[in-house]
Amino acid sequence: MRIRLDIAYDGTHFRGWAKQPQLRTVQGTLEAALARIVGSDVQFVVAGRTDAGVHAAGQVAHVDLDDEQWSRIEARHGRAARDPAGSVAGRIRGVLGAYSDVTVHHSSIAPEGFDARFSAVWRRYRYRIADDVAGYDPARRFDTTSVRGELEIQAMDAAAQSLIGLHDFAAYCKPREGATTIRTLLDYRWRRDADGVLVAEVKADAFCHSMVRALVGGCVAVGEQRLDVSDLVLLRDALERTSEFKVLAARGLTLTEVGYPADDLLAARAEQTRARRDGDRPD
Repeated sequence: MRIRLDIAYDGTHFRGWAKQPQLRTVQGTLEAALARIVGSDVQFVVAGRTDAGVHAAGQVAHVDLDDEQWSRIEARHGRAARDPAGSVAGRIRGVLGAYSDVTVHHSSIAPEGFDARFSAVWRRYRYRIADDVAGYDPARRFDTTSVRGELEIQAMDAAAQSLIGLHDFAAYCKPREGATTIRTLLDYRWRRDADGVLVAEVKADAFCHSMVRALVGGCVAVGEQRLDVSDLVLLRDALERTSEFKVLAARGLTLTEVGYPADDLLAARAEQTRARRDGDRPD
């Protein structure tokens, strides 16, 4: 039985999503919680493997339960017996405890052909920056990056939109042997929210390692007037990593949403994506 899980977490005290020996990770924490419930080991497949310190509000994963594991879920009485798949989220929350820095908002039986990673058609991230206009808010210190001075938001937005499209983003990705850096950047925009915080919304079919934080770093350099708006395209087309801008900190980055096609297209999308990007690592 394949179960879809909708997940959120504060990444501050995790060493990223992916399970690692002797380190606290999101995957390791969730798999341990579900293993306690079903009585044996499980393995999650996730839409985007976030790095250490990166947060998520709309992460998606799936897990395959064998007959014995599923029977333990179905054996519950009351509401769980009427919706055993839906009960998984609540039971994981019970194991994690109150005020955990990771939670499962929803669980359900996955549609036929669903693969949390390979069926996805896009991912959306948000990045938050507080410059001197917004000022420093201690209550948001774990999900907002602070910079000195005032950033030029119009120039940053223009630079961001100039990068949209299907391109090789090698200049904005941490190299990984055997992985393609060709991506379709579907949308990239900057705005100030009601508190003056600069907020980026970045959407792509997928992201290679550190791509979002590098894209943000390039736009910050434009906002600081260290680079011109047109420079980000020139740097992208050079296809080489550059020291012209910094890759910004993980703390400001949140995975907000993952998009999937209609249920009858899930399997075809998974097959197509697996053939094209098997081995890639989303940001």
